Amino acid sequence: MNASYKNNYKNFFRQTYLVLAGVIIAVPLIIDAFAISRPHLSPIFNKTLADTIPVTRKDTGKITPPKAVPVSEADTNKLSPDTDTSTEGSVDTLFIPKISKDTLDAPVNYKAKDSIILMVPDKRFYLYGAANTKYKTIDLSAEKMNFDQATGVLEATNAKDTAGKIYGRPVMNDGGQSFDSDTLRYNFTSQKAKIYNTRSQYGEGFVHSEQTKKGAGNTIFGFKNGYTTCNLDTPHFSFRARKIKVIPDKLIISGPANLEIMGIPTPLFIPFAIFPITQGQRSGILPPQYVVNQQKGMGLENGGYYFGMGDHLDMTLRGDVYSYGSWSLTASPTYRKRYRYNGGLNLSFANTRFGDPAVKSEFSTSKDFRITWNHSMDSKARPGVNFGASVNFGTSSYNKYNVFDYNTRVNNNIGSSISFSKSWQGKPYNLSVGINHSQNLSTRDVSLSFPDATFTVNTIYPFQPKEMVGTPKWYEKIGVSYNTLLRNQANFKDSLFGKQQMFDAMQTGMQHNIPVSFSIPILKTLTLSPGINYSEYWYTKKFVRSWDPNKYNFTTDTLGAIDTTYVPGFYAARDISASLSLSTAVYGMYAFSKHSKVKGIRHVVRPTISASYRPDLSSQYYYNLRYSNNPGDSQRVSYFDGAIIGVPSSGAFGGLNFGLDNNLEMKVFSKKDTTGNHEKKVKLLDGFGINGSYNLVADSFKLSTFSIYARTNLFDKLNISASGNIDPYQVDARGHRLDKYVWQQGKISLGRLTNASVSMSTSFQSKDKKSKDKEEKIDSIENAQTGDAAFAAQQRQLQMVRNNPGEYVDFDIPWRVDLSYSLSYTNTIILDSGGVVKRITQYVSFNGDFSLTPKWKIGLNSGFDFTNMQVAYTNMYISRDLHCWQMSINLIPFGTFRQFSITINPKAGILRDLRINRSRQFYDF
Repeated sequence: MNASYKNNYKNFFRQTYLVLAGVIIAVPLIIDAFAISRPHLSPIFNKTLADTIPVTRKDTGKITPPKAVPVSEADTNKLSPDTDTSTEGSVDTLFIPKISKDTLDAPVNYKAKDSIILMVPDKRFYLYGAANTKYKTIDLSAEKMNFDQATGVLEATNAKDTAGKIYGRPVMNDGGQSFDSDTLRYNFTSQKAKIYNTRSQYGEGFVHSEQTKKGAGNTIFGFKNGYTTCNLDTPHFSFRARKIKVIPDKLIISGPANLEIMGIPTPLFIPFAIFPITQGQRSGILPPQYVVNQQKGMGLENGGYYFGMGDHLDMTLRGDVYSYGSWSLTASPTYRKRYRYNGGLNLSFANTRFGDPAVKSEFSTSKDFRITWNHSMDSKARPGVNFGASVNFGTSSYNKYNVFDYNTRVNNNIGSSISFSKSWQGKPYNLSVGINHSQNLSTRDVSLSFPDATFTVNTIYPFQPKEMVGTPKWYEKIGVSYNTLLRNQANFKDSLFGKQQMFDAMQTGMQHNIPVSFSIPILKTLTLSPGINYSEYWYTKKFVRSWDPNKYNFTTDTLGAIDTTYVPGFYAARDISASLSLSTAVYGMYAFSKHSKVKGIRHVVRPTISASYRPDLSSQYYYNLRYSNNPGDSQRVSYFDGAIIGVPSSGAFGGLNFGLDNNLEMKVFSKKDTTGNHEKKVKLLDGFGINGSYNLVADSFKLSTFSIYARTNLFDKLNISASGNIDPYQVDARGHRLDKYVWQQGKISLGRLTNASVSMSTSFQSKDKKSKDKEEKIDSIENAQTGDAAFAAQQRQLQMVRNNPGEYVDFDIPWRVDLSYSLSYTNTIILDSGGVVKRITQYVSFNGDFSLTPKWKIGLNSGFDFTNMQVAYTNMYISRDLHCWQMSINLIPFGTFRQFSITINPKAGILRDLRINRSRQFYDF
């Protein structure tokens, strides 16, 4: 018994010892596994195992850093990990866990498509198949990843398929920076990374580096680098530099760099390079462009400085300087306030020198200026109030010596407009004030109006009750309105701007108009509209003309001319008229057979006839003016002929006004119609008609001239418009009109065609799959009301595209042709001699382009003047799309301004000043 008891006792202690030993060995492993699967409890066990290593066979996981036990705000400032919180007699004990030194400050999310493997003894885990890890702002993707807990380093690599092709390259995105590489190592503790064979993007540029170090502050250091704007893996060009430094959202800085094209080094070296990668507004230098100009010599153009003055204001200062002494300076401030207004000002001054200063007879200078200003106001800023400006003013020779684009060169007319308008909400009042300017650069004539004002009271119905009940009475339809016009205008030569002669030529006038009208329907198809109109004209000077037989006439090179005298003062003229009009519409339809493709033709006739009477209230302001040495040659003229507000007609009028307007449409069968009726309307003539009048109280020439017109848009492709005037009276041998109609001679004719004009235009182009997206993008730019500098830059870029078609070519359209034709005819009879002068002018303009290949495009802008039988201003261009670069050749082969230029430049905006340009200009003055 004793021996058996002893043996059992020994066996019991032996088994107990083995169990305790097993527990001692197993507990740490259990704690490790427990801490890994429940990382938020790891500080409780005071375990130093990295909190970011999951022990799981699942494909996804989330690692969360440890969280301390919540304490009150008052206790937080008193507690620390070493504080003993136990006090004698306390009921509760607050335990503050001790956080591991290698604990991360943010969660790590990870996943893998294939598998995740944990090696507990090595403290490493592996991710296979489209692995992805996210930590703070870092998003890392790669085919394979492995993490070493001892070093805190995560390594990402690619893989090869059975064909040896690499796939799954590591890609890391960090706060807008992107790194595409072969191998990437990232340290979670120091938050630094080392990347091999990386390709990263910064704005429009790409940096290729053999080795890259990323600092904790996101600063990048590269070794054996290449900078390019080409988005290919093997770029067409790059700047090769041994070392670079990238300061995120600021600069890319490199030491000496060499330009490589297609991997071949070129002789072009630069001592250093600075590439800005900032977002938003930044002040900085604008590098100039080297050019060669025949007239001005070698020069630097468009160099200057950009001043960023905040979100609401900036300014660009640019200058040109040439070896022959010419120079120019341009200041371009822009301003904006979101949802309020935006605008820009352009002030340019140029000093151009011609010839050799040593030879005074051949040397001259031209000092020119140009001012442009654009301002627009958001309609929501102040409802009912609007202010806008479009100013283009300068000397007539500015375009001649300082502008080279096609559209500006061929345009000899410029104009300006500044306007302010206000409408009173809930009231019928409207006010508009404006300043207008027009200028002919060829004749140097300037017309300046300031200020012009219009005040209008919309139609009001004084007899109409506030609340209408039943059918309104006829007198309740009587409407009264009022409008007044104030005009101030001066016509002068541009050399007199700002001088006393300009103010002496100023004319001032004011016109008041009060119409009273109402309409009454008759027989459901007719509308009767009686009306009374009163007008009054105010003038500040009158023109007294007289024949001076001793004055030399430069036009006819003989003695005898009209002498004009200006008499200042206040003068008023009045006019009143009453009218009664009747209008209707008559429809006619001709139907074809059921088997015809043409279903029918509809003709709409809109005749109008009106009777009016106007008494002669202005006879005192008309007189007979002799216009030749023959005492019998005279004509009736007014003291206010040429006034800016017009003049009442001479004599009384009591007669009829008539008009006839027509519209012609055709309905045809259509297979493409999507509405289900398989029919569509085709407009044959949008409108054609005739207008005239007959004066019953005149003593002679009772019938007026006939005005005829026609307009149409055939097949939605060909726009045609025509107009003319017909004189129904006969003329004698000396060219004077006779009070006899042309048809009284037995001729079947309405009269003599005195003038006519015809214009046609059309456009053809091949289909563009991206046309809708492009139109929407352009419309969004033009209609946007954004308030930042980017909007102003987009507007300037859009204008450059329109002005320089050779450098901005749409390669998505294989071909395009625009054609326009205009013809004008005048038939003038010379008085006294009876001679007839007929003049016909014709002009054809055409422009278009076509693609020889998807990368080559040829374009032409030109025209032909049939009057002078010569080719108009012509511009030819050839463009080549070089992927990340573009080449353009522009040629003006003949004319006053001949030019040849070839330009090769990158497409990216950051390298827009890196261009190769050779140009030659030739002038024939």
